Amino acid sequence: MPELHCGGFRLPLDRPLIMGIVNLTPDSFAGDGMGSDVGRALRHARNQLDAGADILDIGAESSRPGAIPTPEDEELRRLLPVLREIAGWGVPVSVDTYKPAVMRAALAEGAAMINDISALGRPDATAAVAASDCAVCLMHMQGEPGTMQNAPRYGDVVGEVRGFLAARVAAARAAGIDGRRLVLDPGFGFGKNLQHNLALFRALTATGVDDLPMLVGVSRKSMLGAITGRPVGQRLAASIAAATLAALKGAKILRVHDVAETRDALAVLAAIDEGVGNE
Repeated sequence: MPELHCGGFRLPLDRPLIMGIVNLTPDSFAGDGMGSDVGRALRHARNQLDAGADILDIGAESSRPGAIPTPEDEELRRLLPVLREIAGWGVPVSVDTYKPAVMRAALAEGAAMINDISALGRPDATAAVAASDCAVCLMHMQGEPGTMQNAPRYGDVVGEVRGFLAARVAAARAAGIDGRRLVLDPGFGFGKNLQHNLALFRALTATGVDDLPMLVGVSRKSMLGAITGRPVGQRLAASIAAATLAALKGAKILRVHDVAETRDALAVLAAIDEGVGNE
């Protein structure tokens, strides 16, 4: 059975894992940002675990379209008090950051995974994680959060995203990062319009590299709003449908806001799959 090596954790990949979002920014697109309210963030994190999250993903800098970069010291100020507490709960904690200094600080405080929207593309980012035993999520993004949705263009979005991820995997392996620590994310909504996102979703398997596990994060995103016409607060049904389809297409990690609902959908899917041919 394949496993993700995630710090001191070995996470079986025989079923899709649920990554619960813990957002420490004041300007989340989904309206779930905790800002600097440590108590509220910890309560939310505990609720995500109780609802069935396998991994908690903590982010202290917004990467929504149009976001302004957060200073490193402010990101650490938001992040570290929450991380220090949650790291003692005995659960895998992922930290969503692209800054090498934040990666080092997070790993020193017990983070088991680094979720990097720039795929270790910043100077010293690879070195910041290579000597550790953390898992690393390599994500594709065209441009930067502030401008990435200003008319993104591709000749072949599936081929270009796959080529980028293949190059980043090769660079990670060359730095000594074992493939069992790697996760790939095609980066839905990161420098992609609706048609780009749909093409990537349809070809999710083809976007992968070396059978590495794929992470899909489309929960509450604008692509679902464009399809349904619903505002962000009314995208639960669309988010569950997308997560279920991602699981059917082979995604191994689903990054979601609504853990309990996603867990229930996956339970139904698993029960039906296991019952095929038994009736």
